[in-house]
Amino acid sequence: MNTGNTVHTARFIPARWLVGALAAAAVLLFALPLLGLLARAPWRDLGAVLAEPAVHRAMGLSLVSSLAATGCALVFGLPLAVWLASGNSALRTAARLVALLPLVLPPVVAGVALLLAFGRNGLLGGVVQTLFGASLPYTTAATVLAAAYMGMPFFVLSAEAGLRSFDRRHVAVAATLGAGPWRRFRTVTVPMVLPALRSGALLCWARALGEFCATQMFAGNVDGVTRTMPLACGLAMEGDPAVAIVLSLVLAATSLAALTLLRHGLPGGRP
Repeated sequence: MNTGNTVHTARFIPARWLVGALAAAAVLLFALPLLGLLARAPWRDLGAVLAEPAVHRAMGLSLVSSLAATGCALVFGLPLAVWLASGNSALRTAARLVALLPLVLPPVVAGVALLLAFGRNGLLGGVVQTLFGASLPYTTAATVLAAAYMGMPFFVLSAEAGLRSFDRRHVAVAATLGAGPWRRFRTVTVPMVLPALRSGALLCWARALGEFCATQMFAGNVDGVTRTMPLACGLAMEGDPAVAIVLSLVLAATSLAALTLLRHGLPGGRP
């Protein structure tokens, strides 16, 4: 018996060390880029860089566009999630695939697709141009649309999961008490799935805040109009790396805060 345990332990320890070594290598893979960012950050000039007007404009535009994109997700994504969660028809399956496609779609493809749909010669953009004389690409509204397109799927996915998992018997009880559909949704369904809605909204906002490629393709990179923090960061790498590093620090800190809220700060927000 002792010999068998010794052999088993001898076989287990190398496997355990191998797993530990591979796990440590994976952690380093994720940690080293962040350590490099922290090591090269111009800490003494941090305040001066953040005080630059161009940086202020980029940060302000990023905040506005990401919040507006999250608002679009709430207005349009919640009804979509409710409809998707209410059945399993082929139509819903197809709609879900289309709605979640931006999760895996290369951002450059998303930018090209947005341009071909809403550009002056696009499927809808041409009609808008003809009727109203307005063009959506290369405007602030285009940054919002690009951010919403890339961020809304996170909200829809989280909201639908919450709607499918909550106990619908509570809604049935409210119906027997005379509550109408809207009242049941507002006073029963929404409070019960609120953690999922919060998590989805936070993920949508974080994704919208960091959107780069689709925004550049569809909205351009105009200072004060479409140049968000990621775009300003990419541009600064060509001439002023200190600004790029500072903006990267701000975005990284924001992402870490969002992840912390998801992990600990939001009820039901644990992955």
